[in-house]
Amino acid sequence: VMCQSEARQGPELRAVKWLQFPQLALRRRLGQLSCMSRPALILRSWPLTILYYLLPFCALSPLSRVGWRPVSRVALYKSVPTRLLSRAWGRLNQVELPHWLRRPVYSLYIWTFGVNMKEAAVEDLHHYRNLSEFFRRKLKPQARPVCGLHSVISPSDGKILNFGQVKNCEVEQVKGVTYSLESFLGPRTCTEDLPFPPATSCDSFKNQLVTQEGNELYHCVIYLAPGDYHCFHSPTDWTVSHRRHFPGSLMSVNPGMARWIKELFCHNERVVLTGDWKHGFFSLTAVGATNVGSIRIYFDRDLHTNSPRYSKGSYNDFSFVTHTNKEGVPMRKGEHLGEFNLGSTIVLIFEAPKDFNFQLKAGQKIRFGEPLGSL
Repeated sequence: VMCQSEARQGPELRAVKWLQFPQLALRRRLGQLSCMSRPALILRSWPLTILYYLLPFCALSPLSRVGWRPVSRVALYKSVPTRLLSRAWGRLNQVELPHWLRRPVYSLYIWTFGVNMKEAAVEDLHHYRNLSEFFRRKLKPQARPVCGLHSVISPSDGKILNFGQVKNCEVEQVKGVTYSLESFLGPRTCTEDLPFPPATSCDSFKNQLVTQEGNELYHCVIYLAPGDYHCFHSPTDWTVSHRRHFPGSLMSVNPGMARWIKELFCHNERVVLTGDWKHGFFSLTAVGATNVGSIRIYFDRDLHTNSPRYSKGSYNDFSFVTHTNKEGVPMRKGEHLGEFNLGSTIVLIFEAPKDFNFQLKAGQKIRFGEPLGSL
């Protein structure tokens, strides 16, 4: 009976089977990776990740039409050894280029990312011995005047991804995509020299950071593109009392990826500087990214980022408050604070009175020294 039924359906049934076969095959070969052992999963996922993320998305649209969906695109992306690749990129950046090769290499980079070399302290491209020196180029003193009328200025060049009040212990990395404030800054400790006040069972993590009655907690996220000025500065007058280093992944932090991966900034390697300003709690976090494993804080010689001796998921604390220095490291507004290699993200989280107003628009370009907001 079944043979007669198949014979009656003829070409129609064969067409249905033809359509189902590639769909099932693709799911079995490309999507069912979770049943494999972890080493096999990592080995198989690297080429798939390269295929999925480095080729244009339109080239993969036929796979989507036949029903392929990877088990977790985030898991596939995380399996790429970004820390190892970033260390290799860092070594490559430090290789001294022949004198004749410097101008064409740097000119290509300038053309690709729109770098304004007229602002550089040294405009001669032959001056920069390697890519690392070129990425960390200094600016002319008059290129970035610091606004003195506003209480908080932009610590770097970049693009404003998000800003506003911190609500429900969640911070927006881009519109509609959030991350946990506690996961980002790390758990509180009982050490006396940390800026976190003692815990109480009824208070949220956010309320424990607010030290003055009537204040609110604010945040601002600034994305540094590869063509931006790579140094960052103090956004206000404040005192840095503590540093917390989170070894982690080094995934891309461009706005498109930030919309796609929830808690991206909590997954990536980052350096959290915390302290106080005139209105209470203040923090600046430098978030690493792909090929940006090197985060340097000028006054912190003990900091070593993207080091193989640190494992992901841990964190390392260091206090600048000592027996001889009871306050920490004082920073003046506009003072040099640190630098990235290539580009990344700065996140400010700070306490201020309720009448603090940001003078920004999401997505706008901003330069170091321009105002973020004031009272």
